[in-house]
Amino acid sequence: QVQLVESGGGLVQAGGSLRLSCAASGSIFGGNEMGWYRQAPGNQRDLVAAITSGGTTSYADSVKGRFTISRENAKNTMNLQMNSLKPEDTAVYYCYYRRARTYWGQGTQVTVSS
Repeated sequence: QVQLVESGGGLVQAGGSLRLSCAASGSIFGGNEMGWYRQAPGNQRDLVAAITSGGTTSYADSVKGRFTISRENAKNTMNLQMNSLKPEDTAVYYCYYRRARTYWGQGTQVTVSS
């Protein structure tokens, strides 16, 4: 089992920044992938960014150049630095850990006001 705890969501004005963090505990092994999905009301859950334990990153086109994902394997933590936020970034952000199966965090609300 893997437990994920997110932090760092909140309310910010357009153009501002937020930093989300995700702390993983439990049965953490190498060869995994961690990342973030987001879900706005009435929408499906979409991938925002991902990072492998080897450090390979990928981003949704809508956040490229604005968001940066990083992780510290020794601490089992992952961060998402979100800059130049837009109202359309408003959503609940979910951290995930994937290795054979996917584990999810509880979600953290990000609200960007115009």
